[in-house]
Amino acid sequence: MPVYSTVCPRNCYSTCSIKVHVENGKLRRIEPHPDNLATPEGPCLKGLSYVERTHSPDRILHPLRKDKNGPGFSRVSWDEAFDLIVERLTRAREDFGPQSVLYYTGSGTKGLLNSVGMEFWKLFGGCTTTYGDLCWPAGLEATRLTLGENKHNVPWDLENAGLIIQWGKNAAETNIHQTVFMNRASEKGARLIVIDPRRTETAERAELLIQPRPGTDGAIALAAAHLLIRENSIDRPFIEKHVLGFDEFEEAVRECTPDWAAEIADVPVHSIETLAERIGNSGPVTINAGFGMQRYTNSGQTMRAIIALLAITGNIGKPGAGWIFADLQTQIFGTVKDPIAFYPPGSSNDDVRVSISTARLGRDMLAARDPELSIAWVERGNPITQNPDTNRVLQAFRGLSFRIVVDQFMTDTAREADLILPAKTMFEQSDLIGAYWHPYIQLKQKVLEPPGEVKPESEVYRELALRLGIPKSDLRDVIPGPADADIEAYLTKHLAPFPELTLEKLREGPVLVPGLQEIAFSDYRFPTPSGKIELLSHEAESRWGVDAIPRFVESRESIRQERLNGDKKKLLYFLTPNTKNRIHSQFNNLKTILALDPKPLLIIHPEDASIRGVKNGSQVRIHNDRGEIKVKARFDRGIKPGCVSMTNGWWISQGGTVNFCSRGRETDMGHGAAFHDNLVNVERLS
Repeated sequence: MPVYSTVCPRNCYSTCSIKVHVENGKLRRIEPHPDNLATPEGPCLKGLSYVERTHSPDRILHPLRKDKNGPGFSRVSWDEAFDLIVERLTRAREDFGPQSVLYYTGSGTKGLLNSVGMEFWKLFGGCTTTYGDLCWPAGLEATRLTLGENKHNVPWDLENAGLIIQWGKNAAETNIHQTVFMNRASEKGARLIVIDPRRTETAERAELLIQPRPGTDGAIALAAAHLLIRENSIDRPFIEKHVLGFDEFEEAVRECTPDWAAEIADVPVHSIETLAERIGNSGPVTINAGFGMQRYTNSGQTMRAIIALLAITGNIGKPGAGWIFADLQTQIFGTVKDPIAFYPPGSSNDDVRVSISTARLGRDMLAARDPELSIAWVERGNPITQNPDTNRVLQAFRGLSFRIVVDQFMTDTAREADLILPAKTMFEQSDLIGAYWHPYIQLKQKVLEPPGEVKPESEVYRELALRLGIPKSDLRDVIPGPADADIEAYLTKHLAPFPELTLEKLREGPVLVPGLQEIAFSDYRFPTPSGKIELLSHEAESRWGVDAIPRFVESRESIRQERLNGDKKKLLYFLTPNTKNRIHSQFNNLKTILALDPKPLLIIHPEDASIRGVKNGSQVRIHNDRGEIKVKARFDRGIKPGCVSMTNGWWISQGGTVNFCSRGRETDMGHGAAFHDNLVNVERLS
């Protein structure tokens, strides 16, 4: 039975290396790949479920066109699909201009070949596309402004830490391989602190759990800085040599006392004091921030405040110490290293109009003018489910004249399409994959032929280009041909600048990225304007309109905001975390996953439930002025009173997306989506 080295390309921290066994054109087994030091134990349940996902009877294997008189779809040939697309695109370009077409891409699958989509639209004459990102931009930008670039120590260095702070992160579910290194550190005497409104699986291992009111982490960080400075538990030689703006920062946190922060964040004063004492006296300190915490309207400044704790204590550039958020050292084929390179709003690139905020997708689509949008092409994403303000996104998509969706399954977005094109799986085309937690470049090898009439997206784009009259000569360097040899030639070309990387080596397994810095910033070179860690950032002020020094401000949708209408005592913070059973809205249609997690539930503290007459197992209505969801409630004393929680990613067809209740608004920097500024009412239905 042939065995191949490959890699999971999902938008996941771990980016696991795996070995797959193939027999008679079918996946038979998936097992660990020990050559990746970050993921030697192998894939999670989602990775193991690829056998079912790849061969699922629910998979879309042919082009489908929506029936004229009903909600169903009927199979059409590729010729019919191509003819329809060409006719619609040509008419839109002639009548309204190419920018009447919205090209929307998500991050459901990583890979170099995914970039060919934009190359097609440039050849088409342009399009309208989005800026920003749903996932992590506020944290990326806060890190770039402070440290100069996004990188961190290799994952296995974590076992050298004396103190690990999981700040808004639940590694036991969202980065399970990291827990191996956390356990090794613990065996060597390291302490673990978790800061999270929920008592998570990760928190069960901690010596201290701090449960703040959502959106107030910045106040806790500034108060901890106040104590560290007051007690002189800081590294003054490091500060003098490597930190810009300490004097201004010291002045700014003078009033940020533990009492001040405790009242804002609704946490005990002694918890903040313990946090500061541990940071000041526990040896190398590593802080690992979760992505959820930087999805508030104040989150960029929050992240800057947390990084400052490491800067003033000299916990950067050393083994066992540092800031873990995103390591982009493997992003050698694109522009993701600089979050500002995600097409800033209002920019134009080869007639590509960048005018739709991903965070405000529905609102901005409806507001598009000169021209208005008439067609949408969606791939590698499920925006109906995953973008904020689902009702408005639905309104925007339903207002278009034609919608094309490329997907493997009948997602909520695919159900809104006029034409569905079947998408490949990770096993049906080779590609190059980077990561954002570990430092390996990997080859996602083709090990199966696409089933049915599935065509890889690059092949679809090439065929469309030819049918639109674009010369083959214009496609030669930007959209590879359909043959495996064409794909390998395309990948080889992109590997050419890196002689350490060849397809031959990558077929054997993961390869460390050339130029890797295992201990980030160990040379103490910070590519900021000053060449130092910038606690004082004039760019933060000029680009984003925030204070040059990290300060705390309330998030826009908060029970402390006076402008809120209604009875604030009834409002609850709606947390929508990730789960180990899904990657956002992927995998939860599989029987393997549904057996463990069959339906959405609202997690509520018994105290909040009692006030509302909710019993364990009651059917409840979660609602605000954006929308509503109806699910069953489950009691959990581990969640902070005043908060309720429901994991994101559930489809509308499975009970409702959490984004019925979220508002489309951006974070304070980076054009991220501030999903978590989200207050709801909960009432019992039965």
